[in-house]
Amino acid sequence: MISRIRLFALLLLAFALTSAACSKTRKDAASTSLSGTRPTIIFMTDFGTSNDAVAICKAVMLGIAPDARIMDLTHQVTPYSIEDASRFLEAVSPYYPAGAVFVAVVDPGVGTSRKPMVVKSKKGQYFVLPDNGLVTPVIDRDGLDSAREITNPNWMIQSAISSTFHGRDIFSPAGAHLAAGWDFNLVGPEIPQLVRLTPRTSTLTDKGISGDIIALDDPFGSLVTDIPGDEFKKLGYNLGDKLRIEINKKSVSLPYVKTFMDAPVGDALLFIDSRDRVSIAVNQGNYSKKFNVEPPGAIFIPRKGAPLTEK
Repeated sequence: MISRIRLFALLLLAFALTSAACSKTRKDAASTSLSGTRPTIIFMTDFGTSNDAVAICKAVMLGIAPDARIMDLTHQVTPYSIEDASRFLEAVSPYYPAGAVFVAVVDPGVGTSRKPMVVKSKKGQYFVLPDNGLVTPVIDRDGLDSAREITNPNWMIQSAISSTFHGRDIFSPAGAHLAAGWDFNLVGPEIPQLVRLTPRTSTLTDKGISGDIIALDDPFGSLVTDIPGDEFKKLGYNLGDKLRIEINKKSVSLPYVKTFMDAPVGDALLFIDSRDRVSIAVNQGNYSKKFNVEPPGAIFIPRKGAPLTEK
């Protein structure tokens, strides 16, 4: 009788230990999932949200890599604007870890001889996109490990390839296969030379600094320029100074402030934005709509105390 009791106790102990181990395994698995080890795809297009294109691409990705997290960078890139897309990709990619897969479909050359490709940066991130210069700023900052043309049909959608929807047929499946752990080297042949985007840059002279209005910070309508904050600071202005500048050859007066509420509600202001560029805004308003200014455009800021002229 005693031996039976001991046997029963041992069985209960074994069951308890097994249950604890299983519970720990489940907790560890949940912890691993929450810690971000699931593959991540960051998706950007100029498709907008008024049609089904984005949803179709996501369905293709999840069909291949059902465990992947798909994060939307934006689908409101100015249509066909490789420059806008490259600016967003450059700004967002530092906040993701090595192994992240970026699928960027801003592709005015779709269906032509331009190459669909996968780029691996020296940071260990992957960029699935057309060879049209879109990835240039990222590679200039992080370095190029290698780039391969997507030619392997196993990495594409397993049906006829459209001449106008490579986002669905080539880029989405390739990105999903990367997220699923497929070997990057099997995607296709190496590309020895990438197409480069030539970014617009401001010019600093003894008169002042000339630059371009390159984008709007929507939905706020603030003007984004290509003038770096460090270059602007060489002009000698201090916070609180009133500047007279030129926007598209038109003289504009506005204060240099640190943040929006340093100017009265409804007033225009100049500030250095979170990406260290000169920007122009209206406090709780829309500068672009209020003053009918849209990119592309020109801006000139004179040195402090200099006349308002570029010549």
